[in-house]
Amino acid sequence: MPDRAAPTTSVRARLHLAADTPSEAALGVAVARRPGVRVLTESLRVDGPDGAVGATALEAGGGTLLHGLTLPAGRTTVEYAATVRVERRRAQPLTPLERWELTRPSRYCPADLLGTLAAREFGAVPRERLPAAVAAWVHGALEYAPGSSSPADTAVDTLVARRGVCRDFAHLTAALLRALDVPARVCAVYAPGLAPMDLHAVVEAAPVDAWEVVDATRLAPRQGLVRITGGRDAADTAFLTTSGPVRLEALEVLAAVDGGPPGDDLAPGAVLP
Repeated sequence: MPDRAAPTTSVRARLHLAADTPSEAALGVAVARRPGVRVLTESLRVDGPDGAVGATALEAGGGTLLHGLTLPAGRTTVEYAATVRVERRRAQPLTPLERWELTRPSRYCPADLLGTLAAREFGAVPRERLPAAVAAWVHGALEYAPGSSSPADTAVDTLVARRGVCRDFAHLTAALLRALDVPARVCAVYAPGLAPMDLHAVVEAAPVDAWEVVDATRLAPRQGLVRITGGRDAADTAFLTTSGPVRLEALEVLAAVDGGPPGDDLAPGAVLP
């Protein structure tokens, strides 16, 4: 039965884009269609220099909802808004396919290069405690420093630099977990309580047979997160992918939950719906 006391979460993302020539694009800003998540209201508006631009909904794996469109030359504004109610947060089972796909190295998570470090730091940790232990280690090892990394940085680059933003924290966490043979994926989320407000990246891991969420930045309570996309790394979870050069001039994000975001005691087992 739905929890009638479940709070309502409001989310909004506004992108201000500019392109010199038309470009095919995929937007990844819509709330994912997941069990236990009820989308109450939702809208997407794209305004180009000559008026409204049409977008086509594209259903992807894991409940991800992308929107495909052609960005015109000139300036375009994208505004997505939704209100959702998370009626239950229930751990989803790890599938056999996920077990193999999400322990492999990927573009930004070269887990094969981190095996020695992972074994040294976490070899004695019980498997079910690994997500929390790795996230705590990454939290202590890195400095959160906006503007300190580039879109091309991998988990190894982040480890060397010892600083980064949420996607860097997530990439290093996921790479270390995969190096320990724990399936892990990076997820883009709306994060009530995040300051400054932005789109956020966290990690889902399945040390035994079900998924749980960890956030090495500790910048927002996990119990209020709302999923947008999930995949191997940032290559699968970008909020905007284009076929040609497009400039992001501004990004404005809002995520707020009725009554304020819940607290997070950092205990293992938190679930991202």
